[in-house]
Amino acid sequence: MPRLATPFKALFLAILGLFCLPLGAHSIPDVPVRGNFQTGGEAEITIEINPRNWTESPKMAPSLEQKEFLTYTTAQKEELLKQTRAWVATYLEFTLEPIGRVQPDFTYDFVAETGKPLLAMNDAVVARGRWKTKIPAGVTGWKVRSLPGHKVAVVFMNTINGQEHPRVPVLFPGEASFTLDLTGLAAAQPTAPTPGSVSAQHDEHGGWNTFKGFLRYGFLHVLPEGLDHILFVLGLFLLSRSWRPVLTQVTAFTLAHSLTLGLAAAGLIKVPASIVEPIIALSIAAIALENIFHPQYTRWRLVIVLIFGSIHGLGFASGLAEKPIPQDSFLLALTGFNVGVESAQLAVIALAFGATFWIKDETHYRRWIVIPASILISLAGLFWAYERLS
Repeated sequence: MPRLATPFKALFLAILGLFCLPLGAHSIPDVPVRGNFQTGGEAEITIEINPRNWTESPKMAPSLEQKEFLTYTTAQKEELLKQTRAWVATYLEFTLEPIGRVQPDFTYDFVAETGKPLLAMNDAVVARGRWKTKIPAGVTGWKVRSLPGHKVAVVFMNTINGQEHPRVPVLFPGEASFTLDLTGLAAAQPTAPTPGSVSAQHDEHGGWNTFKGFLRYGFLHVLPEGLDHILFVLGLFLLSRSWRPVLTQVTAFTLAHSLTLGLAAAGLIKVPASIVEPIIALSIAAIALENIFHPQYTRWRLVIVLIFGSIHGLGFASGLAEKPIPQDSFLLALTGFNVGVESAQLAVIALAFGATFWIKDETHYRRWIVIPASILISLAGLFWAYERLS
């Protein structure tokens, strides 16, 4: 038996490592922080914390669903709130300018994501904190800092006098938001917005910053966090290293999932995750098995990629659809997120190609890489489908 070259070993072990990792829920348990400010000083700060956030791997951990939450005792619910308060105190910093750091007195309850009531048994349970307060006189700004040490993103969203602010930064650990201008909002009586206030100012860098934040967010949604999409893209690559099949498949996959991503994120189509996630897992297995039993590129392969790409788009949409992104920022956020996803997919293909491009013996390549890797990928997909259906 010929020994595997180092790049072969690396690719094989990488796929084996992905299979050995726990496969979990597809959504990203980020932390939305919403500020709602009114002229006259009325303000409400809302935050949502998913219990997955304090686990070792938030992306991989399963959500706490209502069917399980209903069995919790009072003591268990109090423990959840204790952990929630500790997480907020440790990893978030709230600032009112020029006062400095403040500690919101949040009142917590349990809801579904985006503040919706818990209805279905498979609704993910999150702890929602609300702080209603009065903006002190002299306050000119508000911002949030995501402190180092945790593994999720903080999404900073604001509304001024009922108008959603178009700038929506995604804060990774160690990053701070921009300072939201609150000039004039703390007046004793309602007044018209003053020049320089949020309602009147033009934020010339807001759109670009929103785009950049969601671009990174989309990239991380695939690499390194989106193990299912990594496996699927590797499955596409393993059919053939020739540029035409790879380019055609990736283009078809991109077009298909971009379309359904946009439609789903806009709320025009909605398919339950309980349906989407098992199909995504089965698509991984199907692509990998075809690499073994039908190794030639055909038009039928392209049709399969288009169909599965549209399903993956619905999965990608979970990274956006559950966030109340302001309408003025939606297109920028969607575009940035999609570009990030595509960049990550191309990075996966580039890494796979870089590990194998110099190998000229196609017989050995297929025998020792394509077939073993495709078997592992198909097993991972089937296991994941079983896990998601159970």
